[in-house]
Amino acid sequence: MGAPARPDEVQESRLLAAMAAGDREAAERLVERTYRGVYALLRRLCGDSDLAADLPQETYRKAWDALAGFQGQAQFSTWLCRIAYNVFLNHLRRPRRLVPLEERVEEAIQDPSPAADEVLGEAAAGDRLRRAVMVLPDDQRFTVTALYWGGRSVREIALDQGVSGVAIRKRLKRALATLARHLGEEARP
Repeated sequence: MGAPARPDEVQESRLLAAMAAGDREAAERLVERTYRGVYALLRRLCGDSDLAADLPQETYRKAWDALAGFQGQAQFSTWLCRIAYNVFLNHLRRPRRLVPLEERVEEAIQDPSPAADEVLGEAAAGDRLRRAVMVLPDDQRFTVTALYWGGRSVREIALDQGVSGVAIRKRLKRALATLARHLGEEARP
């Protein structure tokens, strides 16, 4: 016998049932409850706020299409983050069309924001980390992204993956060691 359901899990179950029955307002409330986490995960995965703003729509479309298959073994938000993660991976696999950019000369305007080299340095570090995470084996990559970028707990990830919390912690330890090694090698001249 499991632990009693938390009030937010009960409300989530009711919203899911109402949505399955065609209640549009329930769907909107589910989106309101989960959008921030989905966007944050995609933003960290993409490193691009414009792209991250486009992918949640596809994530929710796929989730609504697959809702009948949601068994409730994991929290809805964890299940949804897994779909967002897959949407991101599918986006990476799509062929890209290159469009040349025209060079424009703009007037110099005083800007109080950080210097370009500071922003580029931070962006480069973020890009290096994203690239290093993306070459991890799939199970390690999902664990790292779900925990650190998706805000999921070890317990939630374990439930989603059908493994124990110990297995997730071991997976995370291997992933972090691989990332440290990879980023350390990349930093050497």
